[in-house]
Amino acid sequence: MAVRRSVARVVGALVVPAICAATIAYFSYFTVWGERGLMALAATQAQLSGEQQQYNAIKTTRERLEYRIALLRHGDPDMVQEVWRKRVLGGENGVVMVPRDR
Repeated sequence: MAVRRSVARVVGALVVPAICAATIAYFSYFTVWGERGLMALAATQAQLSGEQQQYNAIKTTRERLEYRIALLRHGDPDMVQEVWRKRVLGGENGVVMVPRDR
């Protein structure tokens, strides 16, 4: 009888700590490997870095194009001539246009 009581006391005393340890293990697992855990955070940050690089490249291209458009709108002769040459000569690199006197 005394043994049964001591076993019941020991088991009763270990139930709450066992439940707490299981709960802590459960939340610790999902903190690291869960859908929104630390591993997912690292993957998301890597993806975000790639997306930011792509965004910066697009932003740079857009700013360059906006600058060229502003030059065309203000009638900058060099820009107008450059666009005209690309249209007339097909935009080939290394092609030199020699004007003819008539």
